[in-house]
Amino acid sequence: MPYFLLAALLVVLDQVVKFLVRANISLGEGVPFLPHILQLTYVQNTGAAFSLLEEHTWILTIVSAVVSVLLAVLLARRVFPRPFAMVSLALVLAGAVGNLIDRLFLGFVTDMFQTLFMNFAVFNVADICVVAGGIAFCVYYVFLHGKGAK
Repeated sequence: MPYFLLAALLVVLDQVVKFLVRANISLGEGVPFLPHILQLTYVQNTGAAFSLLEEHTWILTIVSAVVSVLLAVLLARRVFPRPFAMVSLALVLAGAVGNLIDRLFLGFVTDMFQTLFMNFAVFNVADICVVAGGIAFCVYYVFLHGKGAK
């Protein structure tokens, strides 16, 4: 079960970073992190990406829970033969669970990474996992799926 361990470690990392931000940065305040690239800005997001559905946190909570269960089943059954696919699913699972924990216990998702070189949504470790895992899985599916496992 190394894929579940990877997902669990990423969820812990996500929750620790979120806790540290909530404990040390005032809501809406930004502190330098990587000069001219990123700053840490504490934001409470009740929606999904780019604050979509911000008035419907309960829908996002249900969707996150269902997706998390489905991803866990896919990982447990090892539906995809290549480790690349399984790691990408573990990343998406970690992100879904990380943000689900926030929605369940706080009623919002804690975001903190704000880009300074372009105007972009503030995001968190779980979001990075979802995006990286989603892109990686798309690459797998387009280029590797059905081409024989190594």
